[in-house]
Amino acid sequence: MADRATATACATLGRVRIATWNVNSVTARLPRLIEWLDLAQPDVLCLQEIKTTTAGFPSQGAEQRGYEVIPHGEGRWNGVAVLSRIGADDVTYGFPGQPAFDAAAAEDVPTLLDVPSTGVVEARALGVTCGPLRVWSLYVPNGRSLDSPHFGYKLQWLQAFRDAIADEATRHPNLVLTGDFNIAPTDADLWDPALFRTSTHVTPEERQALADLRALGLHDVIPRPLKYDTPYTYWDYRAGMFHKNMGMRIDLVYASDPVAKTVTDAYVDRDARKGKGPSDHAPVVVDLDL
Repeated sequence: MADRATATACATLGRVRIATWNVNSVTARLPRLIEWLDLAQPDVLCLQEIKTTTAGFPSQGAEQRGYEVIPHGEGRWNGVAVLSRIGADDVTYGFPGQPAFDAAAAEDVPTLLDVPSTGVVEARALGVTCGPLRVWSLYVPNGRSLDSPHFGYKLQWLQAFRDAIADEATRHPNLVLTGDFNIAPTDADLWDPALFRTSTHVTPEERQALADLRALGLHDVIPRPLKYDTPYTYWDYRAGMFHKNMGMRIDLVYASDPVAKTVTDAYVDRDARKGKGPSDHAPVVVDLDL
């Protein structure tokens, strides 16, 4: 368990740093993750695409730095986690009504996921109360293509999550939803909107799902970029995409009004996308003065 003195000191100071990062395999990114924890010093870090089982999550390095580690994983795909040094209580794995993906509806799924062709409730949502904050780490389904069963599943998943989180929005005034939403909220969040006209991530249905979440009283905490003029959070691995800043903003932080009013800074740590063997996403960091 994390050092409770750290939690007490943080609560006394009233300063809390939260962050979200799709690491695209915590095992592959572990040295970079530990280095980043030392550099950025987040109080709460939400991870997505950990790509390991719950039991197989490599917790030691984070625990040595005073973090409680709560993973929710299923193996080679998906998976989320929360690392907190200000407390970790009331843990919720998934959410009421979370739909199972109908593997039988897509021929490639049993092979890709190494599961039987039955409904699979994927490890995509994790709720944890961290000190004064109720935090969710989310990895929204990708959707793949508009004619894929995965797209219908994505919309169903988003609607079910919105219905489930509506109750929490009334019970937890300091609510934060964060993670890889696999949706660009506006065309301004795309390096070239014309290229996405027939793709997922930008459809009216997906953007309406985000609007439905915001209608619960949540605010999109838009970070500042450390370079260029747009805070993209994802760049494809294809050659030149990152260096040409051909990216998307799909890693989001949605905060309730009381939390949003305490934001003192928010930025995309673009430097974490540099170097050898990075994730294709960069962390989003938000500083609060509670």
